[in-house]
Amino acid sequence: MEYPADGLTMVGHLALPAGTGRRPAVLVGPEGTGLNDFQRRRADALAELGYVALAFDIHGGRWFTDPEEMMARAMPLLADPERLRDIGRAALDVLRAEARTDPDRIAAIGYGTGGAILLELGRAGVEFRAIGTVNALTTGRPGEAARIRCPVWAGVGSEDPIMAPAQREAFAAEMQSAGVDWRLTVYGGALHAFHHPPVDQAVRPGVGHHPQHAQRAWNDVVALLNECVPIDDPADEPSPPTR
Repeated sequence: MEYPADGLTMVGHLALPAGTGRRPAVLVGPEGTGLNDFQRRRADALAELGYVALAFDIHGGRWFTDPEEMMARAMPLLADPERLRDIGRAALDVLRAEARTDPDRIAAIGYGTGGAILLELGRAGVEFRAIGTVNALTTGRPGEAARIRCPVWAGVGSEDPIMAPAQREAFAAEMQSAGVDWRLTVYGGALHAFHHPPVDQAVRPGVGHHPQHAQRAWNDVVALLNECVPIDDPADEPSPPTR
């Protein structure tokens, strides 16, 4: 799925469930490295569960293998909430325009920079049914978290030097003071990007895969969706065939 955002042509990955009727949908945000096949498979897995899923792009079709190059692109984005929101809104418009999407039942799941984008959409007042993030304990501008009107779940590794304890505390304080229904899961012994399997690229210190916690984090994501946007709603019955 190609669409414009941030002055680039983004290349998202749309995965559709079986059937023909409308379904709950999930907007899936990738890590700061960009959208790769592993992250596309997240959308495919959600479609197998019955969701319309769009894994969106943040770098105009690029996936960075050089951490320094990735940081040079991602850090200015993270410092600019409006750019993050614009990237997220463009992808959300694509997901909403899909005929299989139930526009009243959309959840958001994001990792790293993708999670930061989805939190910013929540702070902008986008009506998601749920927001789940992994390694994205970013805080927003004062008072804006009060616009988040859905449950928020966040996961982070206990040994993540990027999302360190002080960042966890700041995120928790923001959510709590805003009256958000929030949860934070800390995975013991896990580093940053613990959820992503090893790839053939340079790795920054403090980054590493943890297979057991990666599976647990995925299970927690699925549990959040089951709670907030279940598939067993009568509206999920297939549409009758046309003659």
